[in-house]
Parts: sequence; structure tokens; C-alpha cells
Amino acid sequence: MRQSELNNLKTYLLDRKKAILDNNSIHKQTMEHIQNNHINEADYAAMQIRNALDSSISQRHLLELEYIEQALEKIEKDIYGICEMCDEEIGIQRLKAKPHAKYCIVCRKIIEKDSKEKDQK
Repeated sequence: MRQSELNNLKTYLLDRKKAILDNNSIHKQTMEHIQNNHINEADYAAMQIRNALDSSISQRHLLELEYIEQALEKIEKDIYGICEMCDEEIGIQRLKAKPHAKYCIVCRKIIEKDSKEKDQK
């Protein structure tokens, strides 16, 4: 991988990390505002539905944030872009599509296949 590609991916990871943290902060402020203000039942019900959706999104963001942190650590250790399963390089196109990818496309397919087989049992 060229240094310019690595720099671009690192910048993307840092920007995505900031976006997730900013979103979580806004969500927290919104929830605090709701708790500190009196709202009618209809508004409260609508906010509960939104809160459930936001919580689901927040859970995915927390997992993505964990993956981003791991990818950034790998960049610092100079092991970024190496498949955790086969130790081969992850293709640049895969990293561009998913900069925090842990596995090359071949190993990812194996993991997905194994996961589907376990779910069917």
C-alpha cells in the first residue's frame, strides 16, 4: 500500500471517529434536554420511539468505533491492512470500502459462511 493511500485511509478513520463521537454527544444532549423539560404525552411517545431507534444506531456506532480504534492502533504499529485470519494483505479496494476491515475478502466470506451455518443449526 502506498503511503498516500494509508494517509487517506487514516484521515477517513479519524474523521469517521469524530463524526460518531459528535453524534453520540448530540444524542446525549438531546436526551438530557428531554429529561429536564416537561413535555406532553404525545411528544414523549414520539421521543421514546426516536430514542429506541437512536439507541440501536448508537450500539452500531459503538461497535464501529471499536473497530476504528483497532484500525488506528494497527496503523501506529505498522500492521494495518493485514488479514487477521490468513496474514495476507487486505486489498486496497476492500480497505477503501471498509477502512476498518479485519479480514481479506476471501476470509470474510469464510467467516460469513460459517456464521450462516451456525445460525441454521
